[in-house]
Amino acid sequence: MSQTLSSSTLLVIALAPLVGAVAAGVLGTKFGGNVIGRRVSHSLTIFGVLLSFVLSVLTLQSVVSDGARFNESIYTWMVVGNLKMEIGFLVDGLTAMMMCVVTFVSLMVHIYTIGYMEEDDGYNRFFAYISLFTFSMLMLVMSNNMLQLFFGWEAVGLVSYLLIGFWFNKPSAIFANMKAFLVNRVGDFGFIIGIGLLAAYTGTLNYSEAFAKLGELEGVILPGTDWMLITVICIGLFVGAMGKSAQFPLHVWLPDSMEGPTPISALIHAATMVTAGIFMVARMSPLFELSDTALNFILIIGGITALFMGFLGIIQNDIKRIVAYSTLSQLGYMTVALGASAYSVAVFHLMTHAFFKALLFLAAGSVIMGVHHNQDIRWMGGLRKYMPITWLTCLVGSLALIGTPFFSGFYSKDSIIVATHASQLPAAGFAYFSVLAGVFITAFYSFRLYFLVFHGKERFDQNPDAHHGHGHGDHGHADKPHESPWVVTVPLIMLAIPSLLIGFFTIGPMLFGDFFKDAIFVNLELHKAMEMLAEEFHGPLQMAIHGLTSAPFWLALAGVVSAYYMYMVNPAMPAAIKRSAMPIYILLENKYYMDWFNENVLARATRGLGVALWKAGDQALIDGAVVNGSWRIVGWISGVVRKIQTGYLYDYALTMVLGIFVLMTYFVWLK
Repeated sequence: MSQTLSSSTLLVIALAPLVGAVAAGVLGTKFGGNVIGRRVSHSLTIFGVLLSFVLSVLTLQSVVSDGARFNESIYTWMVVGNLKMEIGFLVDGLTAMMMCVVTFVSLMVHIYTIGYMEEDDGYNRFFAYISLFTFSMLMLVMSNNMLQLFFGWEAVGLVSYLLIGFWFNKPSAIFANMKAFLVNRVGDFGFIIGIGLLAAYTGTLNYSEAFAKLGELEGVILPGTDWMLITVICIGLFVGAMGKSAQFPLHVWLPDSMEGPTPISALIHAATMVTAGIFMVARMSPLFELSDTALNFILIIGGITALFMGFLGIIQNDIKRIVAYSTLSQLGYMTVALGASAYSVAVFHLMTHAFFKALLFLAAGSVIMGVHHNQDIRWMGGLRKYMPITWLTCLVGSLALIGTPFFSGFYSKDSIIVATHASQLPAAGFAYFSVLAGVFITAFYSFRLYFLVFHGKERFDQNPDAHHGHGHGDHGHADKPHESPWVVTVPLIMLAIPSLLIGFFTIGPMLFGDFFKDAIFVNLELHKAMEMLAEEFHGPLQMAIHGLTSAPFWLALAGVVSAYYMYMVNPAMPAAIKRSAMPIYILLENKYYMDWFNENVLARATRGLGVALWKAGDQALIDGAVVNGSWRIVGWISGVVRKIQTGYLYDYALTMVLGIFVLMTYFVWLK
């Protein structure tokens, strides 16, 4: 028999990180007089996130073992007609899993930050930001209504803006956070249209109430068009997901966001914020199942992102940007799974990816610290003997990323490929090619990074900047690379464990059990991917053994071998390929000219529109007609009326007589 979770416990889970953020952000900064120091600031924020994590685990345990659920309003903000605007929580298998992922990764990042940001002047401010982000993400995933969803959606965007531009004295960081802010506003425009249409036609913002009325929306045409209302709502919502989850063409902000400190790259741009769009579509699965058009659109966008963002990872030399393009590609994989109606597979990959991608980002940060804040992999090499823990954990993360059998990434990634192949939608063919080809590409750029950083000749002594590193994290070392302190390596080890094991133990209940039974809906009569996937599943052990003979495994192996040959055995080969394929290299170097197009075409076009609106709308209509026009009219009327105010009694008497005459004439005329 299912139980009801405690609302008090859920409030503590959501608000504990907020309390820590306020304490560190106010009392630990100049704003509050620096009342508390660094140790107290990081202790308070870590305790808040730790408390949320422990309670989230207990909540997940209740959801899984006891069937506990929660779907209630906590607070009613306002009522407009029949529309209630509330704060409430919905906790089921999907939410409980997301709560654990968000709080665990956040906890690891908090601990890691003690070492990484040790000498940064904004230490307390950084802890306040990442704790505030954790609160915002929890409000997003725990919401039971679209108003709170939108609040969490915008809050994580705001904190992301603050974190990307954390080093606000760097022009590149300021440019990057403004770019992220503007691109996400484009996505949010579609998102709010989708929410608005759904609320307008269902009369509610509550998930359950809206889903109960979806039958009334089938066959409804959007007024003034020949578009199906359901399709417009779904595509509007997905445009929001495209911005937040960095799908083509709204992906351009994520690589530039690497200008922020490495811990936020792991927390926001790998494990949590960028997966908000995937979570939202999975939560809205009853809605998306009604529109094959929207699902085809999702398949195409996901396929493009998975394949073409992977290509860009091949030519990058910045260690963080390689991992960033890997994130874009893997988000494309998740999106493809959504389009194939394999929502549970998408969320499963979201979970496994959160662990191994956070691990890879934090390992990249450890490498950056070890080589005195150099980020160019061409000036690394041979770090395995200097940084053994970072090397081993990075290897685990890389093997999970490329889908090596028995690693967590294998179970989720292989399931996406099989589900896409099983989908009967027209766009599934292109998406299947993209995710299959992406396996080779992912393996190639992942192990290109791995081999150049940890193996081969030591090149860090050839870097002209290697002897002048005095930034945070140097820890007194001069030339030789060094292993990071325990506050950095412990999170790496803790993330490596689920990256290795969690897929094996959770694939059965999450994909083929009852874990998502009341959270995700699939119309199995129309979309049979999950049904066919279940028929081929005979346990995680058999799946991994079979995976050793499958096409994805051989493609991944070919990618690893190619990277080894080209960068360890025959390092002249990449330069030769570059010379012979220079046009392609230039295209990739310029990131398909997307930034150029946005800056020189879209920006100029909208600049013209903006100038027109400014001149005609702001200056002429608002300032000229409304603001200045109103006072001119009042001034003219007052000037006329003032002449009537003479101060003579006979003038007023005459005015009264004339007024009575006008009134009498009016009433006689009415008769």
